[in-house]
Amino acid sequence: MKDEMILKIEELTIGFLRLGKMNPVVDHISFSLKEGEILGIVGESGSGKTMSALAVMGLLPKAAHIISGKIDFMGKMLLDATENELRELKGSSMAMIFQEPMTSFNPILTIGAQVEEMLRLHTKCDNKEYRNRTITALLEAGLPGAESVYGKYPHQLSGGMRQRAMIAMAMIAGPRLLIADEPTTALDVTIQDKILRLLKKINQTHGTSIILISHDLGVIKSICNRALVMKDGHIEEEGPAKELFLNPQTTYTKELIAAVPVTWRIKSGQFSDDQKQKSHRNSEKSIGINTSENLDVNSLESEDKVSEENLLRVTELNVFYQERTKGIFSKKLHHQVVKDATFTIKKGESLGIVGESGCGKSSLAKAIVGLNKDIQGTITILSSRNKNNQSSAIRPQMVFQDPYGSLNPVKKIGWIMEEPLKIKGGFTKEERKNKVLEVISQVGLKEKHLERYVSQLSGGQRQRIAIAVALILNPELIILDEPVSSLDVTVQAQILKLLKELQQKYHLSYLFISHDLNVIYQVCDRVCVMYQGEIVETRNTKELFNDPIHEYSKVLLEAALPE
Repeated sequence: MKDEMILKIEELTIGFLRLGKMNPVVDHISFSLKEGEILGIVGESGSGKTMSALAVMGLLPKAAHIISGKIDFMGKMLLDATENELRELKGSSMAMIFQEPMTSFNPILTIGAQVEEMLRLHTKCDNKEYRNRTITALLEAGLPGAESVYGKYPHQLSGGMRQRAMIAMAMIAGPRLLIADEPTTALDVTIQDKILRLLKKINQTHGTSIILISHDLGVIKSICNRALVMKDGHIEEEGPAKELFLNPQTTYTKELIAAVPVTWRIKSGQFSDDQKQKSHRNSEKSIGINTSENLDVNSLESEDKVSEENLLRVTELNVFYQERTKGIFSKKLHHQVVKDATFTIKKGESLGIVGESGCGKSSLAKAIVGLNKDIQGTITILSSRNKNNQSSAIRPQMVFQDPYGSLNPVKKIGWIMEEPLKIKGGFTKEERKNKVLEVISQVGLKEKHLERYVSQLSGGQRQRIAIAVALILNPELIILDEPVSSLDVTVQAQILKLLKELQQKYHLSYLFISHDLNVIYQVCDRVCVMYQGEIVETRNTKELFNDPIHEYSKVLLEAALPE
């Protein structure tokens, strides 16, 4: 790393005009980035992290106004640059990786065409050379079968593959500055580890300066040289990343660290000698959490909360999906994504499902709630409320990862919550209203939120509404598919605490899908490990985490340990 500054931001203030008043979302922040340095920026949603990055790239929304400040990039004052000058810099000198590549890629163009376009904008060569350089970029981004990926569309790739393709597109023209905005959010731990290693390799091989934005403190600590902590548009604290998280100075940074789920300790003898040393070292250092201040959701548990009575029994379940090949009249390909899955969930139990992206976790969950009917095998719901008439059991309800995408954006929250009661029938208008008021209170929100739209709520509030919609019909089983992966650590802690309280109050059972093994360890009684569509291990949570048997389980747990 050189001492030369590649980026310098001075007194940057960004605001939005509302009711005739300018409201700052970034307020007089100043920081710099050295050549070859990796700088991490952490903070809750709304702290100004992404807005600061968008200002550097010249990508601020039209409603945003730069009130004051300077952005010096390699001697070029970006706030004074013309649109043509900024367009020339994007891709060739600076590039940005966004949180969700599925929304960044054009769904009707192939991956190859979109990655190649960046090269065509900034270089001149023949078509064969464009293709060869694009395939090379995809290979360098760690995409196996790059020639095949070149011709695929975004929806045909897994989340990890799309993120790698986005990195290839960002890096193909050799930029000096790379801004990565939540590049590993919602990715499974093994894929997250690979993406972080790729970013580190890009930094070391090409000397690329990187700004890494994340709400995951472990991600920032693992590869960043320095870190900034932002809150309400201000920089609360900055310094060397490891030192900052081991010895935080401000109350807010301490609160952020305290909200991180406590990392489990790996029992010695589990890995090779080198891995043992790494595991022991990591378990002793894990981000410097003061466990006495940490949210202890396990304190809400009672010893007899899980009964011996099964609520759900899945036997030899096979799940398929169909994919049409090229051509309007071509036959559909029949793919199997879940193979002979067999497990049970007991009354009051939380069963976790972990595994890499594409292993079949979500496909399994959708089959259980009836969203995927192309299945073989049996799914039996054994309601304890009406043992003589199992068919009357309420079908399991599902809480999705992104409530913004699963809740109707054009309807008010009150309408969204009441709709399941209308569909089921048997309730008067007054009964529906009272039920909605009861449930909105249960998830920690107020009657006033019923008059709002989804877009008017924070991420945490939206997730509470998604949970409320799942609760409204009084199900005994709720399936939670990555319910906290995109939330900041403090909000994540609040949602996990809410789920525990609801489970204890109503004796609910959960099927909890997550890539965050710390979350799984904290909330689940048992865990199923899935690999390539099969359940390879099912164990008591603490037994599995302390002494995994299957080789894939060992790899998964090793990848989740902090550096």
